Amino acid sequence: MFSHKTSIRVRYADTDKMQVVYNGKYLEYFEVGRTELLRAAGLAYSDVEAEGYQLPLIEAGVKFKQPALYDDVIEVEAVVNNINSPKVHIEYKIRKERTEEILAEGFTTHIFIKMDTKKATRPPKIYLDVLRPYFQKK
Repeated sequence: MFSHKTSIRVRYADTDKMQVVYNGKYLEYFEVGRTELLRAAGLAYSDVEAEGYQLPLIEAGVKFKQPALYDDVIEVEAVVNNINSPKVHIEYKIRKERTEEILAEGFTTHIFIKMDTKKATRPPKIYLDVLRPYFQKK
C-alpha cells in the first residue's frame, strides 16, 4: 500500500448556489490527490507521458458524507493498494483538515494505454520501478 495526503483550500468558485462544494469538484480533488500521490513517490504524470503512456479514467465513484464549505482546508488522502494489475485503482478519503471529519470517500480506476495506439497495455516499467519499493515486504 502507498498513500499520500494533500491539503487544498476550498475556493469560492468551487461552491454552488447552496454554498457547499459542488459535487463534480470532488473528482477534481481526487485528481489532485492522485497527481500528488505519484509525485510523492517520485513520478510526475508528465514523466509517464514522456515515456509514451497515458492513464485514462475508466470508472469513478463518490460517497458524500458531509459538505465542504468555502474556505475550508480539506485533506485528500489517496491510496493505491496494488501495482501488479493492468488497472490502477486508487481510493480516496477527503477530510476536513482540522477536525479529521470524513467529508467524502471514493475511488477512481484507470488503465494504462500507449499514447500512439490508444491500446491498453500493462503498467510501464517507469511506474513499476518507482512504486515497487513501497510494496516490498519488510
